[in-house]
Amino acid sequence: MTVTTMRFNEDKTIEKLKEYIEGTYNQHYVGNGGIQTFDVWETLGISQEMCQGTAIKYLMRLGRKEGYNEKDLLKAMHYIVLLMHYIDEDKDGN
Repeated sequence: MTVTTMRFNEDKTIEKLKEYIEGTYNQHYVGNGGIQTFDVWETLGISQEMCQGTAIKYLMRLGRKEGYNEKDLLKAMHYIVLLMHYIDEDKDGN
């Protein structure tokens, strides 16, 4: 396998995103039954729209709330990753 040097440090950004996402799994607001917002979105059939809208929300507030902070970018990327999941799920017929 060829190792590619990434000119814009994409590999480091991807690693930060992975660490951020892993850290969210113990931070979610979960009710007594273990239901998350994503579960409700799936039940209502609006997962793709909500992930897309939420990613846009975080991108639009970049620079407005707490300046140009990395956390808003990581949140937006996380919702884009989730959007990819739901789109792939639809393509696979699940």
